[in-house]
Amino acid sequence: MATPAIYLIVPLAPLAGAIVAGLFGRTVGRANAHRITILGVLIAFLTSCYVFADVLEGNAFHGSIYTWMTSGDFKFEIGFLIDRLSALMMVVVTFVSLMVHIYTIGYMAEDPGYQRFFSYISLFTFSMLMLVMSNNFLQLFFGWEAVGVVSYLLIGFWYTRPSAVYANLKAFLVNRVGDFGFILGIGLVLAEFGTLDYSSVFVLAPARASSVIQLFPGVDWMLLTVICICLFIGAMGKSAQFPLHVWLPDSMEGPTPISALIHAATMVTAGIFMVARMSPLYELSTTALSVILVLGGITALFMGLVAMTQFDIKRVVAYSTLSQLGYMTVALGASAYSAAMFHLMTHAFFKAVLFLAAGSVIIAMHHEQDMRRMGGLRKYMPITYFSVLVGAIASAGIPPLAGFFSKDAIIEAVKMSDTPGAAFAYFCVTACVFVTAFYTFRMVFMAFHGEPRMGTAARAHLRESPVVVTLPLLLLSVPSIGAGWLIGQAVYGDYFGPAIIVGPGHAWIEAMTEEYHGVWSYMAHGVSALPFWLAVAGIATAWYLYLVRPELPRRIASGFGPLYALVERKYGFDELYSWLFASGARLLGTGLWKAGDQAVIDGLIVNGAARAVGWFSKVMRLVQSGMIYRYASAMLIGVVLLIYWFLKR
Repeated sequence: MATPAIYLIVPLAPLAGAIVAGLFGRTVGRANAHRITILGVLIAFLTSCYVFADVLEGNAFHGSIYTWMTSGDFKFEIGFLIDRLSALMMVVVTFVSLMVHIYTIGYMAEDPGYQRFFSYISLFTFSMLMLVMSNNFLQLFFGWEAVGVVSYLLIGFWYTRPSAVYANLKAFLVNRVGDFGFILGIGLVLAEFGTLDYSSVFVLAPARASSVIQLFPGVDWMLLTVICICLFIGAMGKSAQFPLHVWLPDSMEGPTPISALIHAATMVTAGIFMVARMSPLYELSTTALSVILVLGGITALFMGLVAMTQFDIKRVVAYSTLSQLGYMTVALGASAYSAAMFHLMTHAFFKAVLFLAAGSVIIAMHHEQDMRRMGGLRKYMPITYFSVLVGAIASAGIPPLAGFFSKDAIIEAVKMSDTPGAAFAYFCVTACVFVTAFYTFRMVFMAFHGEPRMGTAARAHLRESPVVVTLPLLLLSVPSIGAGWLIGQAVYGDYFGPAIIVGPGHAWIEAMTEEYHGVWSYMAHGVSALPFWLAVAGIATAWYLYLVRPELPRRIASGFGPLYALVERKYGFDELYSWLFASGARLLGTGLWKAGDQAVIDGLIVNGAARAVGWFSKVMRLVQSGMIYRYASAMLIGVVLLIYWFLKR
C-alpha cells in the first residue's frame, strides 16, 4: 500500500526540476536543464502508475499532510485524496507532460529561453498535480490559481511579441472573472458548512438541499444551486466555456508544446475534473445541471463552427479543443460524469497528438501556420502525417479509435437525460459530430494532401522532424488508438466507484450499462447509428470541397456573406468584450481622471487652495503697504470704532 511519502513524490519531483532549471539554469546548462526536468516528470509518471495500480487494488487514501493555518475554529490543511478519479488524472497529466517535455527538446532547441521554458512546464505540472490530488477546497484553489499564473507565463513566453503579451493578459483577466465566482463558491462552502474538507462537505450537503439564502432582500435562492453555479463559473473560465471562451484561441501565441500541455490534458480539463469531483453537490441541484448542459451545448456546436472558418493550423486545433470541452461539459450536465472523464482521457491523447503534430509541421515550414500555404506534406513528413491521421480519425469519432467510444457514450447519455435543456444539448452535440469531422479532415486535406502551395525555397527544406519530436507523436498515437477499448471498465464497469455520485433520478449511465454487451457489439451498434454517418458525411464533404472541388469553399463563403463573416469573427465576442470592458474601463478611467483628478483634486483641492491663498494675499497686500500714515489712519479708525461700540453698549 502506498504511503503519504509516495504521494508527495508525485508533485514534488516536477517541482524540484522546475526549481533547478529555473534558478540554476545557467549553471547546469541547457542539456542538464532538460535532463533534470524530464527526470522529475518521469519519476512523477512512474510513481503515478504505481499509485494507480495500488488504487485499483482498493487502497485509496484521504488524509491531511499538514495544517497550514488555524483561524478560530477553522483549520486550513494541505492533504491528498487519492481515489480512482484522482489516480486517473495523475497518470494522464504526467504522461502527457512527459511527452511534451521530450518534444520540447526539439521544438525549442534554438530558443534563448530554453531553461526557463523547461522550468515553467515542470512548474505547471506540479501545480496541476496539486489540484487533482487535493482533498479540500483550499488546496484546490491553490492549484487552480497556480496553473493560471504559470499559464500566463507560458502563453506570454515570447514576451517581445505584442500579440503574445496581449494574449497572456487576456487569458489572465478572463480567468480572473471565472476565479471570482469560484472563490465566492468556496467562501459560501466555508460559511455554510464550517469546513473546506471535501468529505465533510459531501456528508453535510444532503441535509442542506432545501436551504435557501437571500442574495437580494426578499429573493430566496437555493443555497446549493448558488454554490454549484459559483463553482461552475470558475470552471467556465478554466475550461473555456461560453461566454468565457475567448482567451483560449489567442493563447496559441505561446510555443506549441504548451498548447498541447495546457489545452489537451491539463489546465482546460481542470474545470471538468472539478465538477466531476463535486458530483455529490451538483446532483442536489437540477438548476445547476441544466445551466451546465445548455452552456456546454452552445460551446460544443458554435465553437466547432468557428473552426470551419480558420486557416491557422493551431487555431483550428484550439477551436476543436473548445468544442470537445463542450462535449465534456454536456456530459457533466447530463450526470454522465464517468463518460465526461473518459472523454477527458481520450481527448487528452488525441488532442495532444494533433497539437504536437501541428508543431512538427510548423517546424518544417519555418514557423508558417497558414494552411493555405501548405499542401502535399504527407510525402515529406510521413510520421507526422500518420500521427495527424490517427488524431483526426479519433477526433471525428470513427471506430475503432478512442474518440468514437467516449463521444458516442456522451451523445447516448444526453439523449436519455430528462434534465431541462437536454434536448437542446443533444441537438448541439449530434450536429457537432458532422462539424468536427469536417473541420478536422479539412485540416488534414489542406495541409497534407493536394499540390504543395508553399514556395520553392520552403519546399526544398521540407523534411521530417527529428526523433525527439516524432517519438512523442508515436507514443501518444498508441492510446489515441486503443484507449477507447477500456470503455467497458471506465464507463460501464463502475470504475470510479464512490469517487463519483449520481442521484437515482439521473442514472442514465446505469441504464446504458444494461445495453452494453462488449466492445465489438458497441462498435456494431455505433456504425448503424446517426452520429457515425454524420462523421462519415463530414469527412466526405471535406474531401469533396478541398480535394475534388477546391474552388467551392470560397464561393460558399461568399454565398453565406454576413453569416460566414459573423462566424469567422467568432461571433464578435472579442469586439464586444473590448468595447464593453476594455473601452468601458478606459471610459471610466477617463471620467475619473477628468472629474476626479483634474476637477476635484487638482482643480478644487490643490489649485483651489492655491487660488484662495492668492486671493487672501492680494487683500492683505493692500493693507500691509509699509506706509506709516496708512497704519496710523487704520489705528485711528479702529479706536473710533471701539469707542463707538463701547458707548453704544
